[in-house]
Amino acid sequence: MKAFLKRKNIEISLKRYGIDALGAMAQGLFCSLLIGTIIDTIGKQLGIGFLTQTVATISGKDYTVGGMASAMSGPAMAVAIGYALQCPPLVLFSMITVGFAANALGGAGGPLAVLFIAIIAAEFGKAVSKETKVDILVTPLVTIGVGMFLSWLIAPPLGKAAMAVGNLIMWATELQPFLMGILVSVLVGVALTLPISSAAICAAFGLVGLAGGAAVAGCCAQMIGFAVISFKENRIGGLVSQGLGTSMLQMPNIVKNPRVWIAPTVASAITGPIATCVFRLEMNGPPVSSGMGTCGLVGPLGVYTGWVNDVAAGTKAAVTGTDWLGMALICLVLPAVLSLLIHALVRKAGWVKDGDLKLGA
Repeated sequence: MKAFLKRKNIEISLKRYGIDALGAMAQGLFCSLLIGTIIDTIGKQLGIGFLTQTVATISGKDYTVGGMASAMSGPAMAVAIGYALQCPPLVLFSMITVGFAANALGGAGGPLAVLFIAIIAAEFGKAVSKETKVDILVTPLVTIGVGMFLSWLIAPPLGKAAMAVGNLIMWATELQPFLMGILVSVLVGVALTLPISSAAICAAFGLVGLAGGAAVAGCCAQMIGFAVISFKENRIGGLVSQGLGTSMLQMPNIVKNPRVWIAPTVASAITGPIATCVFRLEMNGPPVSSGMGTCGLVGPLGVYTGWVNDVAAGTKAAVTGTDWLGMALICLVLPAVLSLLIHALVRKAGWVKDGDLKLGA
C-alpha cells in the first residue's frame, strides 16, 4: 500500500492537506469570489456601465461580470486544491464539477465542504488515473462520482457545521467584544503568518461582522507590524513585500528566533479589542477578506465593500469620518506604532538582535 500511494503521489499528511490544499483554496477564492466582489464594487462606485449591467441570465438569475466571477468560487477552489495535490490533467479538470456541487450543496458553509470533498475526490481520482486502458472514461467517472456522492452525503451537514461555528464566534464577539476581540485578532493574525491560510479559515466559517473586523485587525497587525520592525534589515522591498504581500515571509526567522513574533502578536492583541469596542469595525464584505489583512489592501477594501452594501441595504445611513478614522488606525497606524514600540522593548531586553528579521537570511 505504501508503494502504491507513493507511486500515485498520494501523501496523507497535515502539510499536504492542512497547508498546501488550504492555501490553494484561498487562492481559488481570491481569483473568483474576491475578484468578483472587487469588480462589482469598482463598477458601482465609479459608475462603469459595463461592470454593472447584466451580461448573462442563467435559470432566471442575472449576472454581472463580477457576479459571474463570484459564481465560479466552488470550481475555482476545487481546481486550486487539485493543483496543490498535484493531480493529473483528467482529475484536475474533473474537479470543476466536484467544486460546483460541493459549494452549492454546502450552502453558506460551502468552502469547508469544498475543502474536504475536493481532497477526497482528488485522491480517489489519482488512485485510478492511468490504471486502465480507458483512462479517459474511468478517471473522470471516479473523480466526479466520488465528488458528487460526497457532496450529496456530507456537504449539507459540513456547511451547516461550519456556519454554526462561525455564528458562535460572531455571537460570542457581540456578547464579549473585548475578550473575543483579543482572541479572534490574535488567532487569525497568527494563522496569517503561519504557512496555513487565514483567508480560507475565515471563508470556511463565514466570519463577518464584528468578529470579521477583529480578524482584519489581527491580520493587519501581523503584516504591517513585521513590515515596519524589519525595515532596517529589508528596506523598501521588505516593507512592500510584507505590508502588501504576506508576513509569512518571516516564518524562517520565527523558527530561528520565535521572539521576533512578540511585537506584531502583542500589537494584534491591542488592536483587536480597539476594533471591536471602540470603533465597532465590522467586516460585512466577503468573509475571505477577513483573513487577508493588507495583502493587496483586500482587508480594508472588504470593510469598505461592507459599508457600501450596508448603505445600499439601508442598514447604515452613510460612511462617516469616524469609519474612515477607525479603518486607518486599525489597519495601518496602530499596528505600525505599537509594533515599533513593543519591538524596541524586546530589543532592549536582548531577545532580538540586528539581522534576526532579515528576509532570505
